[in-house]
Amino acid sequence: MSVFDGLRFRKVYSPIHNLDPRIKFGYVIAIFVVAIIFYQVIPLLVLFFMQIPFVLLARVQRQWLRSLRGAAFLATFIFVVNVATTYFTSGYHLTAFNVENAAAMTLRFVVLVESFSVFFLTTSPDHLGLALEESRVPYEFAFAFTTAVRFVPVLAEEAQTIMDAQKARGLELEKGGLLKRIRNYVPVLIPLIVSAIRRSLELAEAMESRAWGATKKRTNLYLLRLHKGDFGLLAITVGILVVAVYIHFFVHIPTIASLF
Repeated sequence: MSVFDGLRFRKVYSPIHNLDPRIKFGYVIAIFVVAIIFYQVIPLLVLFFMQIPFVLLARVQRQWLRSLRGAAFLATFIFVVNVATTYFTSGYHLTAFNVENAAAMTLRFVVLVESFSVFFLTTSPDHLGLALEESRVPYEFAFAFTTAVRFVPVLAEEAQTIMDAQKARGLELEKGGLLKRIRNYVPVLIPLIVSAIRRSLELAEAMESRAWGATKKRTNLYLLRLHKGDFGLLAITVGILVVAVYIHFFVHIPTIASLF
């Protein structure tokens, strides 16, 4: 459940927290595009280490590391599946190039988790919803998205609490075969689903009591404005895209296996 810590906003005064969420989201999308167009390990490693200064400036190192640790299982699964698929489809033959390709696929996933984790850790749901509204996204969709962002970490924490309570009552979640383990999670899923339904009903009643949707033209207390730091991040984003496209088409990137 620690991977969901990367979706929980941390209210800290830092230069990264003060940036406009629209510019930060554009930066995340740029990293996403660059990670997709490269399939070599070296540029993906560069993308990975490029995020570390943002993490240090935002002072969210502990939560960022927990989100990466939570994604380690899925990253390992991606690596193993890629290696096994290549091994069985190439006549039971595995080369260093094949292993490097699997590592690149895994590193691409880690880069995406890393960049989105930094975005959600440094962007409050209120500012995110405001950014979506000012980007001409219908308010209903913006509200649904920001509500999901708020409640996913809450549900993950509640699931962990239920698991701890069931373990204290003698439930063994890690023992038995695959089907046995799946059945073991039934006492966890049922209370979690009931709690989620209860929360949704409470949220619906709160929205109705506040006359949600009574008027189509809404106003906001705050308005998003771009500052010097936002223009700086925008310039960095454009620079990353330009350099990445140039390297992709005009520069030969060697593999690590070819270097040795």
